[in-house]
Amino acid sequence: MQFPKIWLLRHGQTEWNAERRIQGQLESPLTPLGLDHARKQAQLMAPVMAQNPACFVSPLGRAQQTADIALGGAPFVTDARLAEAFAGDFQGMTLDEVAQQYPQIHGANPCNLDLFCEAPGGEGYAGFHARILDFLRSLAGPSVVVAHGLLGQVMRGIICGLPRERMAVLPNGQGCVYVLENGTETVLE
Repeated sequence: MQFPKIWLLRHGQTEWNAERRIQGQLESPLTPLGLDHARKQAQLMAPVMAQNPACFVSPLGRAQQTADIALGGAPFVTDARLAEAFAGDFQGMTLDEVAQQYPQIHGANPCNLDLFCEAPGGEGYAGFHARILDFLRSLAGPSVVVAHGLLGQVMRGIICGLPRERMAVLPNGQGCVYVLENGTETVLE
Protein backbone atom coordinates (compact mmCIF):
# COMPACT_ATOMS: atom_id res chain seq x y z
CA MET A 1 0.00 0.00 0.00
CA GLN A 2 1.27 3.46 -0.94
CA PHE A 3 1.03 6.42 1.40
CA PRO A 4 1.87 10.11 0.87
CA LYS A 5 5.29 11.37 1.89
CA ILE A 6 5.56 11.82 5.66
CA TRP A 7 8.03 13.72 7.82
CA LEU A 8 7.80 11.99 11.19
CA LEU A 9 9.11 13.60 14.38
CA ARG A 10 9.24 11.97 17.79
CA HIS A 11 8.80 14.36 20.71
CA GLY A 12 11.92 15.51 22.54
CA GLN A 13 13.19 13.83 25.70
CA THR A 14 10.82 14.03 28.68
CA GLU A 15 11.50 13.79 32.41
CA TRP A 16 10.02 10.27 32.38
CA ASN A 17 12.15 9.23 29.37
CA ALA A 18 15.19 10.21 31.41
CA GLU A 19 13.92 8.12 34.36
CA ARG A 20 13.11 5.10 32.12
CA ARG A 21 9.50 5.49 33.30
CA ILE A 22 6.65 4.30 31.05
CA GLN A 23 4.55 7.23 29.90
CA GLY A 24 2.08 5.62 27.52
CA GLN A 25 -0.76 8.15 27.50
CA LEU A 26 0.25 9.88 30.74
CA GLU A 27 1.96 13.28 30.70
CA SER A 28 5.57 14.24 31.40
CA PRO A 29 7.16 17.56 30.38
CA LEU A 30 10.16 17.97 28.11
CA THR A 31 13.58 18.26 29.76
CA PRO A 32 16.09 20.95 28.73
CA LEU A 33 17.59 18.29 26.41
CA GLY A 34 14.10 17.62 25.03
CA LEU A 35 13.71 21.32 24.22
CA ASP A 36 17.07 21.15 22.41
CA HIS A 37 15.77 18.14 20.45
CA ALA A 38 12.75 20.18 19.32
CA ARG A 39 14.94 23.16 18.34
CA LYS A 40 17.15 20.85 16.28
CA GLN A 41 14.05 19.48 14.56
CA ALA A 42 12.96 23.07 13.84
CA GLN A 43 16.23 23.66 11.95
CA LEU A 44 15.79 20.41 9.99
CA MET A 45 12.14 21.18 9.23
CA ALA A 46 12.49 24.84 8.17
CA PRO A 47 12.75 24.08 4.40
CA VAL A 48 9.86 21.61 4.65
CA MET A 49 7.63 24.02 6.58
CA ALA A 50 8.21 26.66 3.87
CA GLN A 51 6.11 24.36 1.60
CA ASN A 52 3.14 24.61 4.03
CA PRO A 53 2.54 20.85 4.41
CA ALA A 54 -0.41 19.48 6.37
CA CYS A 55 0.69 18.92 9.99
CA PHE A 56 -0.79 16.42 12.44
CA VAL A 57 0.14 16.09 16.11
CA SER A 58 -0.63 13.73 18.97
CA PRO A 59 -2.90 15.20 21.67
CA LEU A 60 -0.33 14.43 24.40
CA GLY A 61 1.48 17.40 25.90
CA ARG A 62 5.04 16.31 25.04
CA ALA A 63 4.15 16.08 21.33
CA GLN A 64 2.21 19.37 21.41
CA GLN A 65 5.15 21.11 23.11
CA THR A 66 7.57 19.65 20.54
CA ALA A 67 5.32 20.65 17.63
CA ASP A 68 5.04 24.26 18.84
CA ILE A 69 8.83 24.53 18.58
CA ALA A 70 9.74 22.12 15.77
CA LEU A 71 7.06 23.37 13.36
CA GLY A 72 8.07 26.99 13.85
CA GLY A 73 4.64 28.08 15.04
CA ALA A 74 2.82 26.67 12.00
CA PRO A 75 -0.77 25.55 12.56
CA PHE A 76 -1.44 21.85 13.04
CA VAL A 77 -4.33 19.46 13.53
CA THR A 78 -4.43 17.45 16.77
CA ASP A 79 -5.39 13.84 15.99
CA ALA A 80 -6.18 11.40 18.82
CA ARG A 81 -5.06 8.48 16.63
CA LEU A 82 -1.48 9.73 17.07
CA ALA A 83 -1.39 9.24 20.85
CA GLU A 84 1.21 6.81 22.16
CA ALA A 85 0.25 3.19 22.88
CA PHE A 86 -1.94 2.93 25.98
CA ALA A 87 0.21 0.81 28.30
CA GLY A 88 -2.45 -0.02 30.89
CA ASP A 89 -1.13 -1.02 34.30
CA PHE A 90 2.48 -0.25 33.25
CA GLN A 91 1.86 3.50 32.84
CA GLY A 92 3.79 5.45 35.47
CA MET A 93 6.04 2.50 36.36
CA THR A 94 9.76 2.37 35.62
CA LEU A 95 11.03 -0.45 33.44
CA ASP A 96 12.77 -1.89 36.52
CA GLU A 97 9.47 -1.88 38.45
CA VAL A 98 7.76 -3.73 35.59
CA ALA A 99 10.58 -6.30 35.62
CA GLN A 100 10.09 -6.82 39.37
CA GLN A 101 6.29 -6.89 39.42
CA TYR A 102 5.63 -8.64 36.10
CA PRO A 103 8.72 -10.82 35.55
CA GLN A 104 7.06 -13.21 33.07
CA ILE A 105 5.71 -10.45 30.81
CA HIS A 106 8.96 -8.47 31.06
CA GLY A 107 11.13 -11.50 30.35
CA ALA A 108 9.09 -12.57 27.33
CA ASN A 109 9.06 -9.08 25.76
CA PRO A 110 12.55 -7.56 25.60
CA CYS A 111 11.48 -4.78 23.18
CA ASN A 112 9.44 -1.85 24.49
CA LEU A 113 6.89 -2.13 21.67
CA ASP A 114 6.04 -5.68 22.67
CA LEU A 115 6.25 -4.96 26.41
CA PHE A 116 3.86 -1.99 26.27
CA CYS A 117 1.43 -3.89 24.04
CA GLU A 118 1.34 -6.82 26.51
CA ALA A 119 0.55 -4.59 29.51
CA PRO A 120 -2.45 -5.75 31.57
CA GLY A 121 -5.36 -3.44 30.80
CA GLY A 122 -3.48 -1.91 27.86
CA GLU A 123 -4.44 -1.26 24.26
CA GLY A 124 -2.65 -4.26 22.77
CA TYR A 125 -0.80 -4.42 19.47
CA ALA A 126 -3.78 -5.12 17.19
CA GLY A 127 -5.70 -2.04 18.32
CA PHE A 128 -2.59 0.16 18.25
CA HIS A 129 -1.68 -0.98 14.72
CA ALA A 130 -5.28 -0.51 13.51
CA ARG A 131 -5.55 3.11 14.65
CA ILE A 132 -2.19 4.01 13.10
CA LEU A 133 -3.18 2.37 9.81
CA ASP A 134 -6.53 4.22 9.95
CA PHE A 135 -4.65 7.51 10.34
CA LEU A 136 -2.29 6.71 7.44
CA ARG A 137 -5.20 5.85 5.16
CA SER A 138 -6.79 9.24 5.93
CA LEU A 139 -3.86 11.26 4.60
CA ALA A 140 -4.58 13.18 1.40
CA GLY A 141 -1.06 14.44 0.65
CA PRO A 142 2.43 15.04 2.00
CA SER A 143 2.21 15.43 5.76
CA VAL A 144 4.21 16.20 8.89
CA VAL A 145 3.48 14.01 11.93
CA VAL A 146 4.66 14.79 15.46
CA ALA A 147 4.09 11.85 17.77
CA HIS A 148 5.82 9.18 19.84
CA GLY A 149 8.48 6.47 19.81
CA LEU A 150 6.39 3.31 19.67
CA LEU A 151 3.83 4.92 17.39
CA GLY A 152 6.69 5.91 15.12
CA GLN A 153 8.07 2.38 15.06
CA VAL A 154 4.71 0.99 13.95
CA MET A 155 4.02 3.78 11.45
CA ARG A 156 7.47 3.41 9.90
CA GLY A 157 7.05 -0.35 9.84
CA ILE A 158 3.69 -0.16 8.08
CA ILE A 159 5.05 2.21 5.44
CA CYS A 160 8.24 0.18 4.91
CA GLY A 161 6.41 -3.17 4.90
CA LEU A 162 8.15 -4.56 7.99
CA PRO A 163 6.89 -7.38 10.23
CA ARG A 164 6.23 -6.58 13.90
CA GLU A 165 9.58 -8.09 15.00
CA ARG A 166 11.47 -5.64 12.79
CA MET A 167 9.31 -2.69 13.88
CA ALA A 168 10.12 -3.43 17.52
CA VAL A 169 13.88 -2.96 17.00
CA LEU A 170 13.77 0.23 14.91
CA PRO A 171 15.69 3.12 16.49
CA ASN A 172 13.61 5.74 18.31
CA GLY A 173 15.65 8.87 17.75
CA GLN A 174 14.80 12.21 19.32
CA GLY A 175 15.94 15.42 17.67
CA CYS A 176 15.84 13.89 14.17
CA VAL A 177 13.26 13.63 11.38
CA TYR A 178 12.25 10.37 9.69
CA VAL A 179 11.34 10.93 6.04
CA LEU A 180 9.03 8.18 4.78
CA GLU A 181 8.42 7.96 1.04
CA ASN A 182 7.77 5.17 -1.45
CA GLY A 183 8.20 2.45 1.17
CA THR A 184 11.61 3.67 2.34
CA GLU A 185 12.94 5.65 5.28
CA THR A 186 15.70 8.23 5.42
CA VAL A 187 16.76 10.09 8.56
CA LEU A 188 17.57 13.78 8.75
CA GLU A 189 19.95 14.55 11.62
